[in-house]
Amino acid sequence: MKDNEVFERICRGDETALEYLYKKYYRMMTKLVISNSGSEQEAKDIYQDALVVFWQKATSGNLVLTSKISTYLYSICQNLWRKELDRKRRLSHEEKDGEEYIDIDTKERSKIITDCIGQLGETCKKVLMFYYFDGLSMQDIADKLGFANTNTAKTKKYKCKKKLDELVKSQYSESDFLD
Repeated sequence: MKDNEVFERICRGDETALEYLYKKYYRMMTKLVISNSGSEQEAKDIYQDALVVFWQKATSGNLVLTSKISTYLYSICQNLWRKELDRKRRLSHEEKDGEEYIDIDTKERSKIITDCIGQLGETCKKVLMFYYFDGLSMQDIADKLGFANTNTAKTKKYKCKKKLDELVKSQYSESDFLD
């Protein structure tokens, strides 16, 4: 089948044309993810998500295809995988951030951090305490504090942690943390 024929059939809601695309470009699309630090399962998921995006746009009648279908699908996969890598990177940083304060091993360090948290505004205190000490998820924090969504909670946590870091650095020297 030619691209224009496949595209027209998909626009009409023909699922067999979608299955044809899935099989035809499977290797190319999954190789993109696998060769960029992804697993086989992640590659399958990204490709399936890309096909869903393509299907929705095509069947809505709003998609004007100006390239080959494979090029369009490839760019969708690239964008989805890039977003997934960014999400993983953020999660990784949040875990590392959490370790900084959870692994406090002396009473003195704990007192310094607690004193500085006490100097923050109420919202910052709550966000940091919920996240670092109570281990709540961003969704739980957003719900408890009435934030619009998890992204708002993440942004607030980031800003509050930055304020806390600045407070600690302005009031204490590095030697206060050395045993």
